[in-house]
Amino acid sequence: MRKRKIFLKKVKRKFIRKGRFAVYILECADGSFYTGYTNNLKIRLKLHESGKGSKYVRARRPFCLVYARKFCYYKSAFAEECRIKRLTRKEKDILVLGHGKVNRKIKRTRK
Repeated sequence: MRKRKIFLKKVKRKFIRKGRFAVYILECADGSFYTGYTNNLKIRLKLHESGKGSKYVRARRPFCLVYARKFCYYKSAFAEECRIKRLTRKEKDILVLGHGKVNRKIKRTRK
């Protein structure tokens, strides 16, 4: 007699693209930064505290919120998260300490 495997169908939650969004930076116990975006910062921080937010932060707890910025549109928040992730450690330190905007000039070389 063969055993039948039961596959449970995952329920996909619809992603909310309306409302307020936030980009945040967490400083982990080892001194590293974690950058993310969410539509509800309080709930996201509780998820990180419980260990269900991300694998990266789960392994580096405790952490503290060092930067947060709100946006009206999903695309703006996502673009800002990508921009912050491309910054160097030194530029992220300036952003966190000054809560200002870091303008980075990209040098392009001709081939």
